[in-house]
Amino acid sequence: MAGFDQYHEPPEELKEEIRDFARIIASLIEEAEAINWYQQRISVTKDPEVRKIMEHAQEEEFEHFAIDLEWLTRKLPKWREVLKAILFKEGDILENAEKWEKTKE
Repeated sequence: MAGFDQYHEPPEELKEEIRDFARIIASLIEEAEAINWYQQRISVTKDPEVRKIMEHAQEEEFEHFAIDLEWLTRKLPKWREVLKAILFKEGDILENAEKWEKTKE
C-alpha cells in the first residue's frame, strides 16, 4: 500500500480507526482550504450574482468543516473539552485559553 502525506508512520502498521482519523483530518484541512478560496473569490468579484453563488458554496463548506470537526471531537474527548472551554465565549480569546490552561494545573 502506498503511503499518503497524512501519514507519519507506515499506513499498514496503523489501525483502521487511526487511518480513518487521518482521513477526516485531511478532509477538515481540505474544507478549510475551500472556505479560504471562496472567501478570496467573494472578496474580489464585482458581480453580485457571482458573489451570491460563491457565498452559497462557501456555506456548504462550513457545514462540511463542522461535520468533520464534530466527528473528530467525538473520537478525542480531550479535544472536545478544549473546544468547549474556548469556543463561543465572550471576551479575549487568549485569556479564555489561559483560563482553561489554569484548570488543568
